[in-house]
Amino acid sequence: MDYEKVHQPSFAEFELMLDAGDAVRTEAGSMVSYSGSMSVASGDEEDADRGPFEGLERAALSDSFVVNTFEADGPATLTLAPPFPGDISPYELRGESLYVQSTSFLAAEAAVDLDVAFDGERTFFGGRDTFLLELVGAGLTFLSSYGAVSVVSLDSGERHVVDTGHVVAFEDSVDVEVQRVDGLTSAMDDEGLVCEFEGPGNIWRQSRSPDAFLAWLGPNLPDRE
Repeated sequence: MDYEKVHQPSFAEFELMLDAGDAVRTEAGSMVSYSGSMSVASGDEEDADRGPFEGLERAALSDSFVVNTFEADGPATLTLAPPFPGDISPYELRGESLYVQSTSFLAAEAAVDLDVAFDGERTFFGGRDTFLLELVGAGLTFLSSYGAVSVVSLDSGERHVVDTGHVVAFEDSVDVEVQRVDGLTSAMDDEGLVCEFEGPGNIWRQSRSPDAFLAWLGPNLPDRE
C-alpha cells in the first residue's frame, strides 16, 4: 500500500493506493472518494464476524466511534480526510502500542488491532465523547490533527504538560498522568484537565482544540426562535 498526502498542512487529504487484498479501517465519515474495485463493511457488519475491537466493551463506545473497513478487490485508490481542518501524520507500528485520542484516529491497516484503553490513566479524558484508543500490532496508521501537528520528543525523565484537548497521540514508552489543575478553566467545564507526560518517547499535539471550538460555537449559533 502506497500513500500520498495532498493539500497539507491546513486541509490535508490522504490518497491510499491499494493493491488487491489490501484492507484499511477508517473513522466513519472520513471517506472522500474511491475508485477501482472495493468492498466496504461497517463496524456493525464486521462485529458479527470477528469485530475490529477484541474484548471491547461496546457500551463504552455507544455512538461515539464507528469504523468502516475498505478492502481492495483489485487496484484501487481511497481518499480520506478528517472532519476538522488540519494535517495528517502517518505512523508505522512495528509490534508496539500507540495511544491515540479518539478524535485523532483517521485510519489504520487492518493488521493493526484497535481497542479502547482501559488502563488506569490511559482511559477516558478530554471533552464529551472523547477517549483513548490503543493501536497495537504492525502496520501503517494515520493520525489527524485539528490545526497543525507537532511532535515532541522526550528524553528519559523529561516532562511535558499538555491540555487534554490538544493531545493527538503518544507512544507506549511514555508515562502519562491526567491531572486537574486548580485555577485552570477548560473549554468544556470549570475544572481544567491536563496530561503530564514523562519520557522517553514521542507525543503528538495539535495547535487547536476541538473542545475549545465547540465551546465557542455553541453560544455563537444564531437563535432559531
